[in-house]
Amino acid sequence: MGAIGAPLGPPFDVPDFTVSGALPPYLGTTPTVLAAMSPYPTTLARIAGKLCRSSPRREIFRGLLQYRQELARIGLSDGFQWLCGSFLEDIEALETRDPRDVDVVTFCHRPAATADDPAWRVFATANINLLLWQLVKPVFRCDAYFVDLDTAPANVVNQAQYWFGLFSHRRDGLWKGLLQIPLAVAQDDADASPVFSGCSFTRFSGYCSIWLGRYVTCLVSWCVSPL
Repeated sequence: MGAIGAPLGPPFDVPDFTVSGALPPYLGTTPTVLAAMSPYPTTLARIAGKLCRSSPRREIFRGLLQYRQELARIGLSDGFQWLCGSFLEDIEALETRDPRDVDVVTFCHRPAATADDPAWRVFATANINLLLWQLVKPVFRCDAYFVDLDTAPANVVNQAQYWFGLFSHRRDGLWKGLLQIPLAVAQDDADASPVFSGCSFTRFSGYCSIWLGRYVTCLVSWCVSPL
């Protein structure tokens, strides 16, 4: 069931965990109010204040901010991100362990210079280390997936349907909530940064070359073709 009470946003405060240890899939008494449905638009500062209570969580969150900075560096900033997974659950109580990463689905428009498909393929190949989860996850602690908002509308809908259906349910079938944040790096990123004092972070160091040949065709096909 969803949490009882009126919506607080947007942007929303991060809702409390339900008795099932997850974010509620909706706020209020009914799932029929679109504005009260997950994914909840929120801020990084609010996420830092609510979900970064341990050192492992702070390290994961720092990786998320670093990943966002890298996406902005290559010109990917026009869009939004869904955050999901055990980072958004009380996994410490549910499974007596820390979260290992945060699941991230980035919905983004292409940079203007890569609007056509051939240019986008070149761009995606050159930046494969930031677009393919197998390369992103070991570096940034983000299990990251990408949805190209400049593909055919049906393709965008299909991918959104897939990712929402996957990440809004636990493996045991429990319906749960997601969070949504703007993709553009802004003051909110800086406001969330003080949570990191004392955290260590290892930057990307050549890992891309191991995976590039095997996975580049898969990623480019995913970004320009329907599911």
